[in-house]
Amino acid sequence: MHPFRTAVENRDEAAIDALLAENVVFTSPVAFKPYSGKAITAAILRGVMRVFEDFTYVREIADPGGRDHALVFTATVDGRQIQGCDFLHFDEEGKIDDFMVTVRPLSAAKALAEAMGAQFDRIAQEAAGSGAVAGA
Repeated sequence: MHPFRTAVENRDEAAIDALLAENVVFTSPVAFKPYSGKAITAAILRGVMRVFEDFTYVREIADPGGRDHALVFTATVDGRQIQGCDFLHFDEEGKIDDFMVTVRPLSAAKALAEAMGAQFDRIAQEAAGSGAVAGA
């Protein structure tokens, strides 16, 4: 099992943070522009942990070189079942430098967008407290 999966399943925010590169780019399934930087990405991931219920990784896919990983998940958001995938790319130091999330179906993606929108002031404050600047 990949260390990121273990960290998320254990809800270990410090371990998740430690796996993010300073220059990580987070591409959200519901925002147009990606977010750049460790602080905003970590804050977004903490927000996601607050809004996802019954989160479970159901499959893990890795390339033979170990630099790309896909983690398929299920969760519930505001009563809607969601399926998604975290696509992770790792830099030479083993840190996540590219993090893209996809989700389906559209009704669940809309519920996720609403739930994360309600979290965004807190996310921005958390990221600012870390000295980060959001990319979008």
